[in-house]
Amino acid sequence: MNRAQRGKLALTAAALGASLLTAGCGYITPQQTSHQYSASDGIRADLGPLQLRNILIVSTGEDKPGRLIGAVYNSSSKDVKLTVNGAKGSQTEVPVKANSYTLLNEDSDEAILSTTGGKPGSLVDVKISENGTNVSNTVKVPVLDATLAEYKDYVPTPSPSATSSSASPSADSSASAGSSASSSASAGAESSASATPSATATATSR
Repeated sequence: MNRAQRGKLALTAAALGASLLTAGCGYITPQQTSHQYSASDGIRADLGPLQLRNILIVSTGEDKPGRLIGAVYNSSSKDVKLTVNGAKGSQTEVPVKANSYTLLNEDSDEAILSTTGGKPGSLVDVKISENGTNVSNTVKVPVLDATLAEYKDYVPTPSPSATSSSASPSADSSASAGSSASSSASAGAESSASATPSATATATSR
């Protein structure tokens, strides 16, 4: 993560903490510090005890994997798990400790949706739910790619297992072809061997 992106996420986390401390202030007179807004390219959403900030998906294409990045804050006194459901049954989960937050950056476990469901530059419908108070909602999340340098390191890369599995059919085909060739050669040799005595007997009789 570059310095600008790390600072942006850190400021988001600090703003979340400040908003909780000032939640009781300004009941009669609105305070400027209680007005929250999205300070980045992502969206903000409140879901039960969870506050989602600067949430977006980084991907290279509609049918490609997408990585969820941003910040999730838990204002409750118990651990809560955020579940994100995307296109074509894709799903990822984000655990958040009590009275703490999770930054979805390179220092945390990657939150990957197997299918993004939208091209870079579009908004995709994503269902979010939490198991603290069992609240769910559907939000529109922006999809971005590596056009912006700060998101380059977040583009999901194919897993080694996917690469090896795609190579397996070729290997199996080669092995099968080799086995067939070996069988053909063996059959030819046996045929020649069986023909040799007959030819010898004919020559002897003459």
